[in-house]
Amino acid sequence: MISEEDARKVAENFLQESRSPGEPELAIDWKKVRVKEGVLIAPYNSCDFLRSRDDRERLLDCWPILVDLSTGQARFGDLSERTFWKDV
Repeated sequence: MISEEDARKVAENFLQESRSPGEPELAIDWKKVRVKEGVLIAPYNSCDFLRSRDDRERLLDCWPILVDLSTGQARFGDLSERTFWKDV
């Protein structure tokens, strides 16, 4: 079992390690991170969007990062799980 604080670090590392060259700078939307049923749900988007909150800056297809608090495993959410994380 990992703490929420450790899960936040796992999510941040996972996001940075998943970035591809040429991809816009991405960041976790810390204001919207929450825990549900033992899973940390960490939405993310472009830094430009997170600074401005202007929908024209929003990147699409940014499924949130899910960190299982029991194992510390991180992965991207799947569209089929949208009902689990849609309120983020």
